[in-house]
Amino acid sequence: GSLGRDAATGRGVLFATEALLNEHGKSISGQKFVIQGFGNVGSWAAQLIHEKGGKVVALSDITGAIKNSNGIDIPSLLKHVKENKGIKGFHGGDSIDPKSVLVEDCDILIPAALGGVINRENANEIKAKFIIEAANHPTDPEADEILSKKGVIILPDIYANSGGVTVSYFEWVQNIQGFMWDEEKVNSELKTYMTKGFKDVKEMCQTHNCDLRMGAFTLGVNRVARATVLRGWEA
Repeated sequence: GSLGRDAATGRGVLFATEALLNEHGKSISGQKFVIQGFGNVGSWAAQLIHEKGGKVVALSDITGAIKNSNGIDIPSLLKHVKENKGIKGFHGGDSIDPKSVLVEDCDILIPAALGGVINRENANEIKAKFIIEAANHPTDPEADEILSKKGVIILPDIYANSGGVTVSYFEWVQNIQGFMWDEEKVNSELKTYMTKGFKDVKEMCQTHNCDLRMGAFTLGVNRVARATVLRGWEA
């Protein structure tokens, strides 16, 4: 394995969020976050956002959901989850219905659990200005349309949660070299790739006058098509 692989998807979510906020003249610090899912990706994202001064105001996992408008104490919650196998019973916030976590008041919503959780039933009620897709396909096409009309900016999963596979690629590179990088190098390279990835997606959006999801797909398809032609595989 590679050092830093465990945290890589969550860390990639952090870098992707920073790149998007930077574009809008904002930073992680002082923003209010809601995270659905507290598995590997959600817990690492929460921890790293907390360290950067972001305020996680609501969280959920399979056992329950909590809310604290002053910000949840993430280190205490991590300790609680380790000991109790879930969020349920944590005293650092008020217990809420897990279904309502997506529509809590926040600046940035991070779905980091299941697919299809943002749909036409709840899209109109979402209060976040930005959605960072840390799960695979958390937003239905119908919800995409509703949110787009509301002016909500969605950072698509194909880019936002690619930190894990990127560090798996670094792992392959290290195997070939027979040389192990230290964790600082892994994280630094990941930041470089995630930051450049956002810039490339943004350029594609400007060229085709489209949203971030379409820009990311167009970029991905173009790269595969180009590689196919260069390898002489075209029909």
